[in-house]
Amino acid sequence: MAAENGDHVVELVVHDTPPPSSEAEIIPLLNPVQKPKINIFTISYPRTKTREQVTRLPESETSPVTQFILWVWSGSRYSGLLCMAISSIIYFVMEVLSDVFSAQSIPLFETAFTRCTIVTILSYFWLRKSGHSIFGQTHVRKLLVSRALMGYLSLMSYVYCIQRLPLSQAIVLSFTTPIMASIAARIILNEKLKIADIGGLACSFFGVLFIFRQILTNQGSLVKAGEANNTYLSGSHHVYVVLVGLFSSTTGGISYCLIRAGAKASDQPVVTVFSFGILASPAAGICTFSFEDFVLPSLHSFLLMLVLGVLAFFAEVFLARGLQLEKTTKAANVQYILAALSQLWSISSSRIAPSFGRLVGCLLILISVCCTIYIGPDKEME
Repeated sequence: MAAENGDHVVELVVHDTPPPSSEAEIIPLLNPVQKPKINIFTISYPRTKTREQVTRLPESETSPVTQFILWVWSGSRYSGLLCMAISSIIYFVMEVLSDVFSAQSIPLFETAFTRCTIVTILSYFWLRKSGHSIFGQTHVRKLLVSRALMGYLSLMSYVYCIQRLPLSQAIVLSFTTPIMASIAARIILNEKLKIADIGGLACSFFGVLFIFRQILTNQGSLVKAGEANNTYLSGSHHVYVVLVGLFSSTTGGISYCLIRAGAKASDQPVVTVFSFGILASPAAGICTFSFEDFVLPSLHSFLLMLVLGVLAFFAEVFLARGLQLEKTTKAANVQYILAALSQLWSISSSRIAPSFGRLVGCLLILISVCCTIYIGPDKEME
């Protein structure tokens, strides 16, 4: 079509345009991207970080010791067993510090009160800083109350036992706690007891008997000859105190099971430590002023008590973490390493003379613990 307008001619040309196809309507604004090739740099990782990624820090910002502790705490294959080993080593360090720097005799209940108070305070600040409830979730509180009660009964009965029995007998009775814990775990937690687990416990406990065999034999002969110290009881009273020691081991074993159940249910092992401290601290304070004469510690003794209290807190935290991650039988067996380390320290420092029985006992314990750690957790626990 054309039109004239003065000297200019305008021509309009109309072309038929085809209807738009469906493919033209969905053409993206950007050019299509070819299918990428998959290699190690293009693999997409989940946004949710694993437990190891959360605790992993740049190597330049942390020391090797800190990296090792974070790795142990992270929940790897051997974390539970290593946490129990660290707990026993911390208790061993506490024993060494007490032997080397002790200068004043402090009553047992007063010592227990100080340590429980420090443990309670530190666990409170730990929970506050981590944002967890100090009393745990509602469905866990019954477990925490039961754990606190069993732990308190075990502690008080052990203090009663150690005041009335020779130290070696009280120690041997206390090392029946892992056996009681294994039995309680079979009943309460329905944990399977394998032949290897039973053999490891038996080997470790026989090692303890080998270590204290000579001392127990000498004390038994003294009691029969009537030459024993008047502080220790004999006859039916002695049997009664031994039963109290077994009661302490039994309640301690049940407490281990409750620690494991409470730590797994709350996903925070420090909650079990706080629940024990909040009951044991005032109870130990009442016993301190009711059954013993309060002794005002010197500055040196007070500082030592503070250091031991802080170490006791970390020992309890690692113990709770170990029980949270590992089966009770295996975790409890690792605790026997404390007896071997104590004997080796006493022999190396010339506090006691080396003997065949002590060396064999230490060797049995070390073999049992090393085999337990080497075998590692069961497949269903991983």
